[in-house]
Amino acid sequence: MNAKVIVVTSGKGGVGKTTTTANIGAALAKLGEKVAVIDVDVGLRNLDVVMGLESRVVFDLIDVLEGKCRLPQALIRDKRVENLYLLPASQTRDKEALDPEVFKDVVRQLLEEERFDRVLIDSPAGIESGFKTAAAPAQGALVVVNPEVSSVRDADRIIGLLEAQQVGEIRLIINRLRPKMVASGNMLSEGDILEILGVKPIGIIPEDDGILVSTNVGEPAVLGKTKAGQAFLDTARRLRGEDVPYPKLEEDRGFWAIWRRLFGGA
Repeated sequence: MNAKVIVVTSGKGGVGKTTTTANIGAALAKLGEKVAVIDVDVGLRNLDVVMGLESRVVFDLIDVLEGKCRLPQALIRDKRVENLYLLPASQTRDKEALDPEVFKDVVRQLLEEERFDRVLIDSPAGIESGFKTAAAPAQGALVVVNPEVSSVRDADRIIGLLEAQQVGEIRLIINRLRPKMVASGNMLSEGDILEILGVKPIGIIPEDDGILVSTNVGEPAVLGKTKAGQAFLDTARRLRGEDVPYPKLEEDRGFWAIWRRLFGGA
């Protein structure tokens, strides 16, 4: 992806969007980029917890938007990964405090004045004002989807909205894939999801208990040794233009059989 400003979104909540933002951000920084990750989920604020930076939050995104502090004052530098920074959300305000035009200017400052190579925006779930603000400055998008019908349907809706907002590069991250369930016919395969959504993949992340551990201790999985952590690192390498092969996951059923079972038809 050539996009420097990337929104990470999903439509449906609970698919691993915040975990994806933290891990892709950490992986890109680990690979040498200067990266800012922004939490736009105002009122909830989870990205700082997933990254283990919650105790260092002083100012937040809304403080910057309202001019209560300068942008560099609100940025939190990750001490474990050089050139990784977090701009946290506010826990005490609601999404109505977000101004898309002012937010676009903050992102511009990150690129032009603070010299960041990449900005990742963690979008709130849903398609309301929070999503629209998060997507406003985006040049590209990572749509996170789980291999289940409700998640795929919501992703299809989000992709349409992103295209309507003229977001140029849209890529898919399939999260929590279980090869054994795919092989037994009890889970959508990566091929099925791609056929339905028609969007190029950039990452396939297997189900991994190590992710739960990493989020609980506030350390992105890419900093350790887990299957999911390696998959996130491979995804970041593809995002940078490297030719990284996808894992070969066994499947033994056809797309149209799944389509008929899930959506009806002869």
